[in-house]
Amino acid sequence: IDMEVIHKEFVPPGQTVNAVFYVEILTRLRKRIAHVRPAIVNNWRLHHDNAPSHTAFRVVEYLAQHKVAMLPQPPYSSDLAPPDFFLFPRIKSTLKGKHHASVEALQEAVTRELNSIPVQVFPEAYENWKTRWRQCVDAEGHYFEKV
Repeated sequence: IDMEVIHKEFVPPGQTVNAVFYVEILTRLRKRIAHVRPAIVNNWRLHHDNAPSHTAFRVVEYLAQHKVAMLPQPPYSSDLAPPDFFLFPRIKSTLKGKHHASVEALQEAVTRELNSIPVQVFPEAYENWKTRWRQCVDAEGHYFEKV
């Protein structure tokens, strides 16, 4: 399995991430997948948390229309999605204590960090994700101590 960050977006200052905006992001994500992974464009899964913008009818309808399977996200399991336990902590630890002169400079630093993640660590993150899922299933969706 090829594993890498294939798409990232920054929310513009002042933009609320609502269902309409999220569908726009998903549309761009689908186009990116079609470009870099055409073999899976009609057969991929999305794992996101239960934020209102992610669970809105408009989003669920969009994903259904485009045959994107959503992986369930139990309540109280905020660290189940890979960005929450793998990407965001990695970026935060790298950028912690550093000053950036502008939003653009910060975005460039984040982009550099995402692009510098060695491909070898993605399978480990995937295994970590599967372990977290097993723990969640074993706990029947209730709170459990982190991995």
